[in-house]
Amino acid sequence: MASVFQKCKKDVRDRNFPCDRPRCRHGWTVRYREPGGRRGRQRERSFPRRVGADGADAFADKVENDKKAGVHFDPARGLVPLRVWAQEWLERRVIGESTRRNYEGFIRNHLVPRLGRKTLAGLARRDFEEFAKDVHASGAGLSVSTVNDRMVMVAAILEAAVADKRIPDNPARGVRISRAVPCAVDEDEIPTLGEVDLIAAHIAPQYRLAVYLQSGTGQRTSEVLAFSAECQRSGFVRIRWQVSAKAHRSDCRTVFVPLKHRTEGEYRDVPAAPFVEQEIDAHLSRWEPVAVTFPGQRGKRRRLETFFIPRSRGKGEMPTASTYGYHFKKACVSAALVDADGKAKYTPGSLRHFFASTALGAGIPIHEVSRWLGHKSIKTTVDIYGHLVPESWDHCRDIMQTAFAPAA
Repeated sequence: MASVFQKCKKDVRDRNFPCDRPRCRHGWTVRYREPGGRRGRQRERSFPRRVGADGADAFADKVENDKKAGVHFDPARGLVPLRVWAQEWLERRVIGESTRRNYEGFIRNHLVPRLGRKTLAGLARRDFEEFAKDVHASGAGLSVSTVNDRMVMVAAILEAAVADKRIPDNPARGVRISRAVPCAVDEDEIPTLGEVDLIAAHIAPQYRLAVYLQSGTGQRTSEVLAFSAECQRSGFVRIRWQVSAKAHRSDCRTVFVPLKHRTEGEYRDVPAAPFVEQEIDAHLSRWEPVAVTFPGQRGKRRRLETFFIPRSRGKGEMPTASTYGYHFKKACVSAALVDADGKAKYTPGSLRHFFASTALGAGIPIHEVSRWLGHKSIKTTVDIYGHLVPESWDHCRDIMQTAFAPAA
């Protein structure tokens, strides 16, 4: 049985408060044995008070309940530093090489510098909540979804320590950061039609079509770069794939991946104006599509006649968003579309804003624009572009005028 005894006789009259004498070993101590009867190691733990959730009595009860349930945690087993345990955990995992590199990078660059010196037993939930928030706010380029995905890995590391009976519970379980609410687009960040034409005129010729596909059909950069012959339809474009962020690497097997928020096989159709079809024809008259074969996520071999294989200098087989972004910024500077610091005034995402604002300004229902943009929810579209719907402003003005000045 766990026994509770008082270290100092000074506080007999008030058991909840220890002695205030200098250098006095005041308080309460719990002595107990590890499982194994008389052969079990004897241990003790001190507390400043006897009663309460964090008092000696509560701990003694927990020790006895754990013995009855066959649960025992040796405090010494929880003294392993997190950096050591994380490395051991990773070495035991059977995972793909790319996943292993991602995990190793996150552990080396983020987890170890912040929490690596702490022991498993010394970690608390607050440590991981602050860690997740700091990683996202550090400017390391990790999105909310990436940070949350890595926190699942961190929770798995601590769950393995629970299974190994090094710690009683998992302080990282369920730790997430909330996704940031999309901000309404600033109208000054939307290029005019003349500026779109300037960018198209100054960008590298092989990417001219990409500019008009983004501004004319609202595609994301990764979707535009995956544009292929199967996308071209009569009066519309069918968007089914996007370029993987790792497509420029020589070890990347799956060059194309399903659309954002979609699974393999899903697609969306977007109306294409005649000028978009003319730009597609002009591109094909100069460059023939290049066939790219790749394995889909379900193992089936796929083949796309792609439009944007590098024609001159470039790394890898497929251009990525960073490649296109470099040429886009260079075009903005060449066209004198720069801010006060001399940097590019717009980004490729500005062309999506142009498409959405133009469609909404012409009275197209926002739910249609949301579907064409590929947003997961119409709420995202409303948060970003809702203020650009002109009918709402005019209708509100008419209603308020009628209510306050019906005679006029």
